[in-house]
Amino acid sequence: MSYFDAVYESVLPHRAVAVYMYLRDRAGKTDCCWPGINTIARDLKLSRSTVKRALADLESAGRVVREARFRDNGGRSSWLYRIKL
Repeated sequence: MSYFDAVYESVLPHRAVAVYMYLRDRAGKTDCCWPGINTIARDLKLSRSTVKRALADLESAGRVVREARFRDNGGRSSWLYRIKL
């Protein structure tokens, strides 16, 4: 079963499916990507809060693992998203 089939057959809300497909597309062969929430929201034409809810849905379903990233000066950067099947 491909990741497309798995996510479409899941009980995830449509917002989570859209964000999952976006992250999957951005990740390429590495299964990792790091777009900011504002970027995801702008590209998918969703609100920031909808993207945050979708990411929470994906995390609780085990489809995405978020890892904090930091700049050299210690400041926060965008999340690293590891895409799971």
